[in-house]
Amino acid sequence: MKDAFGIPQSLLVLGGTSEIALATARRLIARRTRTVWLAGRPTAALETAASELRTLGADVHTVTFDALDPDAHEAVLGKVFAEGDIDVVLLAFGILGDQSRDERQPVSAVRVAQTNYTGAVSAGLVSARALQAQGHGSLVVLSSVAGERARRSDFIYGSSKAGLDAFAQGLGDALHGTGAHVMVVRPGFVRTKMTAGLEEPPLATTPEAVATAIELGLRRRSETVWVPGSLQAVMSALRHLPRGVFRRLPV
Repeated sequence: MKDAFGIPQSLLVLGGTSEIALATARRLIARRTRTVWLAGRPTAALETAASELRTLGADVHTVTFDALDPDAHEAVLGKVFAEGDIDVVLLAFGILGDQSRDERQPVSAVRVAQTNYTGAVSAGLVSARALQAQGHGSLVVLSSVAGERARRSDFIYGSSKAGLDAFAQGLGDALHGTGAHVMVVRPGFVRTKMTAGLEEPPLATTPEAVATAIELGLRRRSETVWVPGSLQAVMSALRHLPRGVFRRLPV
């Protein structure tokens, strides 16, 4: 349960090596979150992340989780929830893909869709059911402004995020009144290893800034968080541009 100041005591990260997720974990640990579960593929990076968080004073566990293995999600996540209530589930896994390659190789495009959308649907539903059963908790879903409108430069990734965003909004409506809560986070371009080497657009942000927005959103029990906040107006304008005009933009 959250403490008297509204700080979550326990955090489950799906995508345990995500830079945004780890920045969020560090921020919450600094605010007295004491139990963290990092779910991801069993790699050295996952163990390193767990060790670093332990040095901050948290009780950190790792669990094997693969977004592309939905048949295992119920068993894997069920074991975590069986250990005690989880205040926040952060759904942070996803891949960017390579647009030009994925257009030429449909199997690669499908992997982007399966990771970012299908895997998230499975893990999100399992987590939501567990939060509903315990009567409290938040599911934080890392979406993207890329899902607001498909762009020629990344429509495969963007379409997967559009599906994820719509799913998360609907799930939030389904959970309304149950004690469980869904918060959709829509960051713009985030400076991470995944985006290294890509051209940086205006309003780029950092994992730490996203983490700050997530913490504030949890305190406010927000349903949607934009990072930075000014992107909401920008994307609203882009979403309503006529298609012929939008097609000519250098995006």
